[in-house]
Amino acid sequence: MHLGAAIRSGAKWLAFGKLANRLWEFAFGVILARLLTPADFGMIATVSVFTGFVGMFTAGGMGQSLIRAKEADEEDFTAVFTLQLALGVLVYLGFFAAAPLIARAFAEPLYTDLVRVMALSFLLRPLYVMRMAWLNRHMQFQARTQVEIAMGFVSGVSASLMAWMGLGVWSLALSGLLNALLQNLWLSRLVPLAARLNPRTELMRRHSGFGARIVANDFLSYLNREGRTLMVSKLAGASALGLFNKADSLARLPNQLFMQPTMEPLFRALGKTQDDPGQVRYLYYRSLTLLSAYTLPLYAILWWVAEPFISVVYGPKWVAAADPMRILVLAGPFLNLLFPSSVLLAAQNRLGLEIKAQAIHLPLALIAVFIGLQYGLAGLAWAVFAATALLTLHLLFYAHRCVRGRWADLAQAIAPGVLMGCAMTVALGFTHGAVEAWPQASAVARLLVMLCVGGAAYALFWLFQPFAALRTESQRWRALLARAAHTLRGPLRLSRPRS
Repeated sequence: MHLGAAIRSGAKWLAFGKLANRLWEFAFGVILARLLTPADFGMIATVSVFTGFVGMFTAGGMGQSLIRAKEADEEDFTAVFTLQLALGVLVYLGFFAAAPLIARAFAEPLYTDLVRVMALSFLLRPLYVMRMAWLNRHMQFQARTQVEIAMGFVSGVSASLMAWMGLGVWSLALSGLLNALLQNLWLSRLVPLAARLNPRTELMRRHSGFGARIVANDFLSYLNREGRTLMVSKLAGASALGLFNKADSLARLPNQLFMQPTMEPLFRALGKTQDDPGQVRYLYYRSLTLLSAYTLPLYAILWWVAEPFISVVYGPKWVAAADPMRILVLAGPFLNLLFPSSVLLAAQNRLGLEIKAQAIHLPLALIAVFIGLQYGLAGLAWAVFAATALLTLHLLFYAHRCVRGRWADLAQAIAPGVLMGCAMTVALGFTHGAVEAWPQASAVARLLVMLCVGGAAYALFWLFQPFAALRTESQRWRALLARAAHTLRGPLRLSRPRS
């Protein structure tokens, strides 16, 4: 399969998997919320703080190293598995010993057993990392997505059944372990790698060296995210934090739908072509073109429908999230540049540059948040916008230097998306003016009109857009629409009565 087609196929499957698992999470979350108490979820969240933080370090970014490496055979995979298994055993023994201390600190005896049971995941994780890295390296994203969707469903069903049987918090803990076990069993049938010990220290050092930079970068991102959370919670209160998190999650919807699923296949493709500067440059700018074209019109829709959408879907008590959401939507276009630049630096083994940028911007971002909080949620949103823009420009400078690109290349890459976003903004601006002149319409009707116009405009952009850089994408959408129409004509033809 052509590399571009492989990236597109991988992104499609990963996006489908993310959407499906979000639906499972929502559906089973409603069921579990009715069967369990808030305290059950709170205990799992508390333990997850400890296991998640330690897990970030034990994973060590070695899976990404296996994916990125130009050459990696079974010896590399089994050496990483051996090192991660040794770390997993040590971590589990540490949690086993520390469990009573955690229980005493939170004055809850149940934490002793709960920590010890949930920490068993560290013994299963090395198998998962090895097998998932193999699937990603070979760009087998369809198989990976099928496993994740199926296991998400099994996890939800098992948790719901155990909660219905009265197991309480254990239904969440045990379903997670069951999911990890079944996932590994399924992956063992897909991945032709034997889970054997391989104490080759030179391979361990090579992959852990790259992984250490991944961890350092993730840790700085973690400090940025959690530092902001703690600061908002402390200075503005839990209610303000809830409103801001809602605004942030909604503003990032295009990012979640398109960017996150695209980055994993792009990372592998850039790693695969790391010694071909022309191909690396092409893949980098092509990713900017497609991400901008797909997401910028969506960001325009979100900006215009922020207040009516939040009011209708979440209720009046959430309306205060609309203004910060609009501001955070403006940071969306920068994410189109930030994520591909970060992936490029990682694939080219230039993570040190991103770590440097993250280290410089971390204190600046936290200072900006502190100042922004003095002006309420809108001020906080502007602080996050400014921090995102500055970090993006910094990483963009490094990425351009890495691919030896010109700023004219960047402008040419994002121009179609920018023009499509501007056209969507104008179209929805006129629609908004017409809707506002319709005083007897309900809030639901106004929202539906805006969404329908935005959706229709989005479809028309892709079917009839004039940009040469997007011609193949437009042809692909037309072909998909033609196939769908042909499929629908069959049943309609059969349903017609014969004369």
